[in-house]
Amino acid sequence: MKLLLTSGGLTNKSIASALFDLVGKKPEDTSLVFIPTASNVETEDKGWLINDFANVKNQNFKSVFITDIAAVSESIWKPQMEAADILLFGGGNTYYLMEWINKSGLAKILPEFLGAKVYVGISAGSMVTNPDLDIRLDKMIYEDDVEGESMTGLNFVDFYFLPHLNSPHFSNRMEKNIRKAAEKYTQKMYALDDQSALKVVDGKVDVISEGKWFAIN
Repeated sequence: MKLLLTSGGLTNKSIASALFDLVGKKPEDTSLVFIPTASNVETEDKGWLINDFANVKNQNFKSVFITDIAAVSESIWKPQMEAADILLFGGGNTYYLMEWINKSGLAKILPEFLGAKVYVGISAGSMVTNPDLDIRLDKMIYEDDVEGESMTGLNFVDFYFLPHLNSPHFSNRMEKNIRKAAEKYTQKMYALDDQSALKVVDGKVDVISEGKWFAIN
């Protein structure tokens, strides 16, 4: 299984190069499906989502599809995913995204898809690959109120992915706050800023970064 777990998407050349290394094709020969479902319930300005789309467009893919698994039926999203080289899950509400990955039926067939495709996550799209979505951890490192209950994640990795390190938009996600929250956990954690990503191939993790990151445990 090949994963590229990003905090902010395809924000620099190093991350983009890592993606095409995973795909094994040139951009002009590569097709991508962008799943923006996590953004549906975000009520504030979505300029960040437009930036994510722009970063994708700038790679000059052969084709880019946008398919929302909460809005269209399997008869629409499944053929698009089958035809794509890359499945990119965008940012937003992690719990909402995981709910719809389960509800749509995608969770059952996603591992099969990833036998031949590359999974890319942006923020929430990366966090759903965790073993679980721990509401306690989220409340400690997110300054806003996190609603819902802990959920089982896709369990594609054996660590917690924590995005947006040092972001001015998330004041609690400073290193000292994350390390304090992590004291209650034994699981490995990676905290990455928006210029960093994790390249994961069959469980082997490499950090791709033009910014800041750190690991715990």
